[in-house]
Amino acid sequence: EGMAPPKRILFPPEKICMVWQQRQSAGAGLFNVGNTCFLNAVLQCLTYTPPLANYLLSREHSRACHQQGFCMMCIMEAHVNRVLHSPVSAILPLTVLKVFRHIGEHFQPGREEDAHDFLCCTVNAMQRACLSASNDLDLSSQSTTVVYQIFGGFLRSRVTCFSCKAISDSYEAFLDVPLDIKAASSLTAALEDFVTPEHLDGDNCFKCNKCKKNVAASKRFTVHSAPKILTVCLKRFDCFTGGKISKVVEYPEYLDLRPYMSQADGEPLHYSLYAVLVHSGVSCHGGHYFCYTKASNGLWYQMDDEFVELRCIDTALKQQAYLLFYAR
Repeated sequence: EGMAPPKRILFPPEKICMVWQQRQSAGAGLFNVGNTCFLNAVLQCLTYTPPLANYLLSREHSRACHQQGFCMMCIMEAHVNRVLHSPVSAILPLTVLKVFRHIGEHFQPGREEDAHDFLCCTVNAMQRACLSASNDLDLSSQSTTVVYQIFGGFLRSRVTCFSCKAISDSYEAFLDVPLDIKAASSLTAALEDFVTPEHLDGDNCFKCNKCKKNVAASKRFTVHSAPKILTVCLKRFDCFTGGKISKVVEYPEYLDLRPYMSQADGEPLHYSLYAVLVHSGVSCHGGHYFCYTKASNGLWYQMDDEFVELRCIDTALKQQAYLLFYAR
């Protein structure tokens, strides 16, 4: 609705499987080679993303891949298979470390990077790998890759003119939802703030196509198309000072996304938490990253570099979360 249909479907949506195809306990931990905890924590969250892991474990990508040189999908496929089939308790994530600078040109070996930035760059590199064989695709078709069908959704921005009541809608694809937590003490409160209409006035007023002038208006974001995997970034870091918002933000094990959708009245849209990425420390320039993930056996584990230890869900729910991963 309101968006152009794709001209080509790059990956059949019915082949995406949200339920683990193989049940086992957690795989290997990942050795830290000097400030690589951000990389380890992100890789573990991706490894335990059921639809992505199912696809990578099938090795379907590498069998059909003709890409010369760097291919992030081939790298992730090798990494996930190694972690989940490893006979040892910890491995060095060498396949990923070798292509570190290809994932993001601004990354510096040996420097502590931002986990959210690394996640975005990794998912974008996987998306580029899925598009490498197809040139000149329209935007709707580009969002039919296996990566976008797992992580991608669409936001709708609706601007309503206060003068003539005209409605102007625009849509943008997203791979994660960054939420302001300055005024919110829970994930649901932050989502409420996210969909609360913003008043456009004064210097910030809206050029209405119908009135042909600058007018006061309201602007509201809603989730228009819900992703299969909902990734939420709780904005803890101040990009100017580097300081951190260290307060507790409560998040549930089960989430209904329906109240935040463009179509807010309808069947509930249930999501279940499966990974929590945590930052401990006082600023974005230091500290330590680790995560909690739910393995295919349904049990929760704390993954702190090479250490993988069984934990209960209550522990996973009481963290100073930075990134939250929910599966539909």
